[in-house]
Amino acid sequence: MSSAPVLRLGFAGTPAFAVPALDTLVASRHSVCAVLTQPDRPAGRGRMLQISAVKQRALERGITLYQPVSCKTPEVAQLFAELQLDALVVVAYGLILPRSVLNAPRLGCFNIHASLLPRWRGAAPIQRALLAGDTVTGVTIMRMEEGLDTGPILAARKIEVGTEETSMSLQIRLASLGAELMGESLEGIAVGTLREQSQPTEGVSYAEKILKAEALIDWRQDAVYILRRIRAFNPWPVAETRLAGKQLRIWEANLAVMQPTGAALPGTVLRTSTAGIEVACGVGAIRISRLQAAGRKALLAAEFLTSMPLADARFEVL
Repeated sequence: MSSAPVLRLGFAGTPAFAVPALDTLVASRHSVCAVLTQPDRPAGRGRMLQISAVKQRALERGITLYQPVSCKTPEVAQLFAELQLDALVVVAYGLILPRSVLNAPRLGCFNIHASLLPRWRGAAPIQRALLAGDTVTGVTIMRMEEGLDTGPILAARKIEVGTEETSMSLQIRLASLGAELMGESLEGIAVGTLREQSQPTEGVSYAEKILKAEALIDWRQDAVYILRRIRAFNPWPVAETRLAGKQLRIWEANLAVMQPTGAALPGTVLRTSTAGIEVACGVGAIRISRLQAAGRKALLAAEFLTSMPLADARFEVL
């Protein structure tokens, strides 16, 4: 590969998920000459401006940084004309790229998507895979086009989803896997040997954006599905319930009983111990091991119970 051309690359990404890919490109023999990330946003209780994980890494690396509010402006089109990129790598950028941008790099724009396309096109593939109970997922390298994650596939790699997997743990694994696969794929892109395949027309599903309202647990659902929600919504928006009108966020739990729980109404605390808080569901029961009261820090169940005993309590049902 020593005779292969060195590519002039741009990178567009925003959250921590995109950082391993940026690191991989910077460490490669290619040249990352520009990074695009979303504008700084207010966050937290103080609504202070917070920079993205990708911006932080770009500043550390000394890479020229751009933060357009939209990519659909003449100014951004002119920027890409001046950059004269060979390729743009996009990872969870969060802004729509118009045709003027998609067509600007000589070889095209390439996306690392956190699913095995065409399954889970869209904004939240990791969370939706966990909610659906998928046992296998992966990453796809895709040539970008104007449709929503509809472009041809250059490479894909799958992994098994762990039984205790959360969105955070799966995100970390897929970010590393995607970065590795993108690094490998770039060499084929550089010399034109990487073959593209159109996405299958069967098996298409869409990963709609996660809404905070989805975090509220409906205890009438079965225990297995409630556990999926708790794991899918860790670390955001975090599954929650209500007790006497007050919020309780549930960070970690496991299956206590898969079979029906007799006469206990859904949401009823069946028993408490140092191992956790067992709660009746529509079918079966879960054991909460880590939870958080409103305005407090998250605690292991044993610690939580010392200040808030929950014996005979019943969490609110929608």
